[in-house]
Amino acid sequence: MTTLCLHPGLHAAANPGRPAIIMGQSGEIISFAELEEKSKKLSQLFRSHGLKAGDAIALLMDNRAEYLIITWAAQRAGLYFTPVNWHLKIEEAAYVVEDCEAKLLIASNAIADLAEQVSDRISSDILRYSIGGPIKGYNALETAISEMPSDAIADESEGMVMFYSSGTTGYPKGIKRKLAGNPYGTPGVLEGLMQMAYGFGPDAIYLCPGPLYHAAPLAYSMATQRLGGTVVVMEKFNPEAVLKLIEQHSISHAQFVPTHFIRMLHLDEAARAKYDVSSLKAAIHAAAPCPIEVKEQMLDWWGPKIFEYYAGSEGNGFCIASPKDWLEHKGTVGKSMLGPVHIVGPDGEELATGEEGLIFFEGTEPFEYHNAPEKTKEAFHPKGWSTLGDIGYLDEDGFLYLTDRKSHMIISGGVNIYPQEVENALALHDAIADVAVIGVPNDEFGEEVKAVVELRNEQSGSDQLAQDIIAFSRSKVAHYKCPKTVDFVDDLPRLPNGKLLKRELRQRYWT
Repeated sequence: MTTLCLHPGLHAAANPGRPAIIMGQSGEIISFAELEEKSKKLSQLFRSHGLKAGDAIALLMDNRAEYLIITWAAQRAGLYFTPVNWHLKIEEAAYVVEDCEAKLLIASNAIADLAEQVSDRISSDILRYSIGGPIKGYNALETAISEMPSDAIADESEGMVMFYSSGTTGYPKGIKRKLAGNPYGTPGVLEGLMQMAYGFGPDAIYLCPGPLYHAAPLAYSMATQRLGGTVVVMEKFNPEAVLKLIEQHSISHAQFVPTHFIRMLHLDEAARAKYDVSSLKAAIHAAAPCPIEVKEQMLDWWGPKIFEYYAGSEGNGFCIASPKDWLEHKGTVGKSMLGPVHIVGPDGEELATGEEGLIFFEGTEPFEYHNAPEKTKEAFHPKGWSTLGDIGYLDEDGFLYLTDRKSHMIISGGVNIYPQEVENALALHDAIADVAVIGVPNDEFGEEVKAVVELRNEQSGSDQLAQDIIAFSRSKVAHYKCPKTVDFVDDLPRLPNGKLLKRELRQRYWT
């Protein structure tokens, strides 16, 4: 694992014209020299407003080249920086800006309406800057930067991103770790893992199809640049555009979620065969369990280049499954790279191999959920292990398998049912574009299982199709786990990182 000093400025000095950022759809290019100069000037702006190491800023922005300039400016200024999910409700977005204790908010003109409404709900003491065009009540960031010196600030040190949970089971909570005060350029664990597991390096060309406000897209993009590689950022995911960009830019590495795979597999054969994707060395996926049949189809299409990992924004664990590992242990999310994994029962005791329970990681770096001591306490075992709240089991070779989220569990007649297995079974039904399985009220059993389905190709739901879907699920998994009823919807409430907002979906049936 590397111990070198690594940051974009070193690559700007060695290869100033190399692209650091390429925007996928617009084609805009930011070189390492431009990234270095603009991030230095912005860090000077932060200091001019009195922001010091340990202070916080927030970003409310769509995918655009300036996103990574801003995060690198905050990184080198020793700041916490919080990307705000602009798909949140107005009150939730404002809550995140306030809760992270941001002293400065940067918003993009593309989501000006949201930015203005958030501005009305946050403290007037928070400085406001717009990028890409005017926003009422915000100052123009481009103008402010142009007036700043281009020298590095005198007290550069490593900052840190402060992500917020997706809010799938409640208000988003900030994940905060203490700043170590390391000199700017001190790499983290992720860069070493990316080099070792996936072959990232200065020649990497990394495709980012997901929103930069999410943990993996931003963390992998910045780590790629720290190593000297180029990041190709998609303004918005489009399945055929992914294939086009892989061919156009000779993409070597890319990261997806299972929903991306499913949508690419839904392309017709002509579209899939039209593009050369042979430059890919590693197609990495995470964020949600991938149905086995989906993974098999992707391996058949792209070859043994599909890598899986399991981790969280908390930084408390990291499991990796190479294509070989997965083919030998189908369904696994990998083996731990950072410390032992423990499977724990409701009584807090460790369970035997093959038994399902709450997943805990040993050797955890300290973290907390900001302003949420009870949630922090719930994440830790008395032995110091920590959990992301997922249920799973270990096989005899030490490979981890995810069953579901603890918070998604359905209790029907006293029986625990984890819906992920049923969702995976239904994912490749010919009529289904997307599916969520949830528990809904039942007078006799407390809860019963329901599938909420988004159909493909503008099909219409019917009683017969609902029965076909139920029968399909019963052919795949144990009958007691299968849906008793099926509802059809136009769109499921799914975040761009692939996670379902099950809290929001359940509320439709429980309130």
